[in-house]
Amino acid sequence: MIKPAILIVEDEPGIADTLQYALRTDGFEPHWAATGEAALQRQREAPAALVILDVGLPDLSGFEVFKRLRAFSDVPVVFLTARADEIDRVVGLELGADDYVAKPFSPRELVARVRTILRRAARAGAAPVPARPFQVDEGRRQIRFYGQPLELSRYEYGLLKTLVERPGHVYSRDVLLDKVWDTHSDSLDRTVDAHVKTLRAKLKVVAPGLEPIRTHRGSGYALAEDLPGTL
Repeated sequence: MIKPAILIVEDEPGIADTLQYALRTDGFEPHWAATGEAALQRQREAPAALVILDVGLPDLSGFEVFKRLRAFSDVPVVFLTARADEIDRVVGLELGADDYVAKPFSPRELVARVRTILRRAARAGAAPVPARPFQVDEGRRQIRFYGQPLELSRYEYGLLKTLVERPGHVYSRDVLLDKVWDTHSDSLDRTVDAHVKTLRAKLKVVAPGLEPIRTHRGSGYALAEDLPGTL
């Protein structure tokens, strides 16, 4: 039976040794990285099933490691911290961590949490959701393109959000003006064209070889339906 690999990112050897022993005893295959950079490199080369990530590392903060990790991996992450401050816990969970444990902690309890998270991930993996090139966060009024947040004006956000909601659907300039602009009595079709042009430039920075927004001459604009899920 293949043992799930667990990556421990911790600069204190004593804590790392304790965790490795507890995980190995419970049927896991633990691996240790003492720095954030070493952890990122290992996860790229030999992906673990779960990462236990200390917030206070000597080279990078655990939060920065998490952000870089998310650029190429959706691996479940459990944060460790020596601080009991609530702000650490809130920041860690808001970033998207699966759990958060403050030191000192019970190795047995942490291992139990690891097992619970892996079971939950396995159930979610039974019905995978196809990767999407665009992710819209309406609460933050933010759109990510292949994981990269786009710096968008109010109208660029509204325009791209409208296109993303129905890939392949051709929107006329008049319809886009109605949906995105408060009023278009003083607006011209060229307003839409100008915003599409700036949007295309921003998308090209992330994916130079793709054409996400397609022009349908005489009809309007549509979001491409054949964009790859990942770059």
